[in-house]
Amino acid sequence: MATKFLDHGRIERNVTLLSVLAFIAVTIGGIVEIAPLFWIDSTVKKVEGVRPYTPLEQAGRNIYIREGCYTCHSQMIRPFRDEVERYGHYSLAAESMYDHPFQWGSKRTGPDLARVGGRYSDEWHVQHLKDPRAVVPQSIMPSYAFLADRDLKVGDMSRDLRALKRVSVPYSEAAIAAANDDLKAQADPDADHDALLGRYPKVKFRDFDGNPGRLTEMDALVAYLQMLGTLVDFDAAAAQEQAR
Repeated sequence: MATKFLDHGRIERNVTLLSVLAFIAVTIGGIVEIAPLFWIDSTVKKVEGVRPYTPLEQAGRNIYIREGCYTCHSQMIRPFRDEVERYGHYSLAAESMYDHPFQWGSKRTGPDLARVGGRYSDEWHVQHLKDPRAVVPQSIMPSYAFLADRDLKVGDMSRDLRALKRVSVPYSEAAIAAANDDLKAQADPDADHDALLGRYPKVKFRDFDGNPGRLTEMDALVAYLQMLGTLVDFDAAAAQEQAR
């Protein structure tokens, strides 16, 4: 009886039976894939060093998105030899776990920026943003010189951090309360940075745009770019992996 019921010829000729069996197969497959997610905390393996953005970096990231930089620059190095040799260690999922939205991208009119932090000086970034062809003659990137002329006006940055906390970015209440002060302190080399360093390890604090008298959108964007790809120590991670 069971053999007759599961006869392929009979199933393929009976649309109703084929639909029922297909539905059962899809249901079982869906349960097998989805059910385990209810018993695990996260699908992303955490990596030492990854932290939320500082208020200034977050402000720079907002400008990066506002200006559509993601339409020409990806932030996802694929695990292929040609990409790793050009850009550096392939991207880890954990590096984007606090991105809302993530900036992986798939189009590279310009180079990938996942490891651009620390690769060039602040002065290089500022000049490149002001006049791309002055440093990369073949560049087709438009000029963003106006960023150096615009004061950074973000309103109450604590509201941004509060909103991000609601989607699981682990900002502490102290970090949220100090958001506006931390934003200014990161761009002021003479400020007290102890508290900032305590909240955001490996944070870079200095005047980013070369104009210490003003806090500009250029400061924020360069601070964001200089952070990308600098949080994870891949050499140390590789050594630990080999020691196991």
